[in-house]
Amino acid sequence: MKVLIINASVRNERSYSRKLTQLFVENWKTKYPSAVFTYREAGIETIPHINEPWIAGAFKKPSDRTEENQKALQLSNELVQELKEHDIYVIGTPMYNWTVPSGLKAYIDQVMRINETWKFRSGAPDGDYVGLLENKKAFILSSRGDTGYGENEKNGHINFQTTYLKHIFGIMGVKDITIFSLDNEEFGGEVFENSKNKIFNAIQSIE
Repeated sequence: MKVLIINASVRNERSYSRKLTQLFVENWKTKYPSAVFTYREAGIETIPHINEPWIAGAFKKPSDRTEENQKALQLSNELVQELKEHDIYVIGTPMYNWTVPSGLKAYIDQVMRINETWKFRSGAPDGDYVGLLENKKAFILSSRGDTGYGENEKNGHINFQTTYLKHIFGIMGVKDITIFSLDNEEFGGEVFENSKNKIFNAIQSIE
């Protein structure tokens, strides 16, 4: 079993989303000692944004790509292969301005590759997307300053963080997705401690 840990916070020791992924790893190691972990940084280290040479290469048939095209896609190919080789994805991300950090968005743009991680069912634009990442499982571990971002909750309509990630990874074929969200970080005190206890216990209970 190979587990890919993707951390997206621009903070290090002060990051609660990183604490969540660390807790997940500790729990998983206890239950599955033979598991292999890979870490991919999308917060402290920079994932380049896609650009025109990237687009020119990504939308060409592999056999038609020039040396320039191949160079532009080098990191993207590495990240896509990494997804294909791992069984479980663990995404630790804070909510920035009601969505994901820009580094995680850059990562997603690098791996959202037509005919690599998804395709059109008919082979032409048809609005029917088929995911190519099969038999994968994902855990989204999020941290947020406020609360009420769940479905049918008061802030659910502005949650462009976990809803976006679930949608994106779903298009790429990942249907087994579990979300744990640590809320109320901005408030601190007892309300945040209660949220931490609830989410920490839930992560430690993952089988």
